[in-house]
Amino acid sequence: MVGSIESAGRQRMIMKSVGWRRFHAVVASAAVAASVGALAVGPAQASSSGYDRAALQADLDAIRDAGTLGVQARVVSPGGDLAAASGTAVRGRSVPIPLDGHFRMGSNTKTFVAAVMLQLEAEGRLSLDDSVERWLPGLVRGNGNNGRAITIRHLLQHTSGLYDSVGDIEKKMRTERGYRTYRFLRMNPRRLVALSVAHRPLFAPGSRWSYSNINYLLAGLVIERATGNSWRKEVKRRIITPLRLRNTTLPGDSPLLPTPHVQSYTQDAETSRPFRVTLLSLGWAGAAGEAVTTTGDLSRFWRALLGGKLLSPQQLKKMMTTVPIGAPGREFGLGLAKQQLSCGVTAWSHPGGTPGFITDNAVTQDGRTSVIVSRTTYPGTREQGQATARLIDNALCGTSPTD
Repeated sequence: MVGSIESAGRQRMIMKSVGWRRFHAVVASAAVAASVGALAVGPAQASSSGYDRAALQADLDAIRDAGTLGVQARVVSPGGDLAAASGTAVRGRSVPIPLDGHFRMGSNTKTFVAAVMLQLEAEGRLSLDDSVERWLPGLVRGNGNNGRAITIRHLLQHTSGLYDSVGDIEKKMRTERGYRTYRFLRMNPRRLVALSVAHRPLFAPGSRWSYSNINYLLAGLVIERATGNSWRKEVKRRIITPLRLRNTTLPGDSPLLPTPHVQSYTQDAETSRPFRVTLLSLGWAGAAGEAVTTTGDLSRFWRALLGGKLLSPQQLKKMMTTVPIGAPGREFGLGLAKQQLSCGVTAWSHPGGTPGFITDNAVTQDGRTSVIVSRTTYPGTREQGQATARLIDNALCGTSPTD
């Protein structure tokens, strides 16, 4: 899976990620047909600073009007929990979107994995300065690639320089023909790493930044070597279970979504027609983008992470130590990105996407206020991304008077 990053109109960066080509929106050539009107709203609560259900609904309707088939969002602040949706759950019909329906969160998975890695360092099980070669001897070698020069920190921060072979597969799934060919794909992460190492590195480790899903497939393999358990087991034991994320799953090769869920669609890169992609196996994406969640669970995770419930202050500081990525106002840490909102508030996020779903999110630096947005039209357009970025800015600036 791949992805591109683009934020509100001022941001131009395009990144790769499992199942997503965006970091707030994907730049695409044409919009999907406009969806039906707003269908569902959450509790009639207002935030502490003026961003209320009506404001959330208006922002969601703007995303729908930009061509998104269906969209749901949740804003949690000290003032309350707002949830609403706009559009339809099934193309061509007027079907309400469940306010806490399941969706594939794509590269949001990376933040979970990065948090586990930092916990392991705090326990003395590994160091961020350990080389990939130390944990995975001989796996990253050849064609100028050198696992001895790549550290765990490079993996988590996307400064390894490794080619993203995962993106090549996702590109093939951008057509209905390709989707039908690859929707039940099964592939060992070591095989994907081998496909990456078959290419020369993009740059010397640590010298630049470039998004690559291979970094997190390697991180998952390191977790397995360091603990003796699968990365899935460690994520469940350390994050999902303690935070009671009952609607967050790591489905492996299963192509099914838990109920309730909407139908999801990808716009065919050749014909521009949307086609349904709800049935999809992403076990091969693994630690780079496999997880399924809900707006409620993902909101709880982000607030717990920034609120200091998963990492010590020292480890959280490491996670939030950033490098520039070439996009105005954006920097990248270890599994999360930093941005400044229009009101001066600092927000942290890691959007993601898979065929059929685009997930955007942001949380304030104190962990008190979060916003999660899930769209069901992939890859989306610049206008949809800009409308989503406005919702995030409005929500966090409207509920967070201080940084």
